[in-house]
Amino acid sequence: MGNISVNITELRHLLDVTPASHNIMLVGNHGIGKSEILTSFFSAKGLPVTVLFLGQMSDPGDIIGLPSKDEATGKTVFMPPYWFPTDGKPIVLFLDELNRARPEILQTVMDLALNRKLAGRRLPEGSRIIAAVNQGDQYQLTDLDPALVSRFNIVNFKPTVAEWLLWAQKEGVDQRVIDFISANRLWLDKDPDAKAGEDTGLDKTPDRRAWKRVSDVIVRSHKLTASDGKVIASIVGGKAASMFLASISSKKILSGEEVLQRFADQKVQNELKSYQLHQLSSVNEDVYRYLEVGNIPLSSIPTVSLNLEAYFRFLTKEKKEAAAHFANIYIQQTYPKAIYFIARESRRMTTLMVDYIKNIK
Repeated sequence: MGNISVNITELRHLLDVTPASHNIMLVGNHGIGKSEILTSFFSAKGLPVTVLFLGQMSDPGDIIGLPSKDEATGKTVFMPPYWFPTDGKPIVLFLDELNRARPEILQTVMDLALNRKLAGRRLPEGSRIIAAVNQGDQYQLTDLDPALVSRFNIVNFKPTVAEWLLWAQKEGVDQRVIDFISANRLWLDKDPDAKAGEDTGLDKTPDRRAWKRVSDVIVRSHKLTASDGKVIASIVGGKAASMFLASISSKKILSGEEVLQRFADQKVQNELKSYQLHQLSSVNEDVYRYLEVGNIPLSSIPTVSLNLEAYFRFLTKEKKEAAAHFANIYIQQTYPKAIYFIARESRRMTTLMVDYIKNIK
């Protein structure tokens, strides 16, 4: 598709600047957190989000309400459906699975998208309409009328792996899941070995929602058993489960917290010297996530600040490609709180980073 693509940070900006009168359509795969992100964003602004799963609706009455006779006029009127706001306050109406809806449901949505009306009843002023459509050959989809599509601003929603990892860190997802995805990013949303458009039927494949469920299963188990492996396979599929279990039994790379708390230890430095670029890239991301989440004891901040500078100096001297990766993360500003920490707690690190970036441009 030729539409623009946005990650979570860019989506938040888009939602901020787009007038409420504009309809927005998000295109993306299932399980990437569309409804959760929208609910979190608008709830913080005091706007309730009403989610309608259009693919599950069989009758237009589910949207417009049921007909009733007005005894005073003798005319048919429609009773407000359960979700319709009757207090006059604006809502965000999230129409999920738009392209899995029946044609008669889509006809009802047409008037809603164009006029903000349902059976003559108008949504409160300031309400928003956001739709989501699934993308991919694995879905049973309904072709959308160009006239309906034209009523939406359309974007491909592609949250990055880094954004998911940061979310996972904040939400307390099991560290073993975070470490696995950090080192095997292609496995977050799919089986990377699967052929494009391949029909997987009932075969399980991984997605972001599934990895969270894996965390829910294993979070209380220090050591995983063969039976645990079968449970994990039921969630993300056999191949992903096998790779995940193999990663747990293999040598674990240093975490961002370990690097920032113990970099002065020569053993830590020697281990970092042995790492390849992909391993150091995982360490770099984890360093930023550790600073971003902000669970750093006050007594440790001086140590963390000094070790952060020492770690970056080490990269610039010993691992130049990894240093460039570290600087690129800084430029992208995926971790604003981490950058603020650097600016507030380590002026020398800030100067070092700025000078480094100037020299590589």
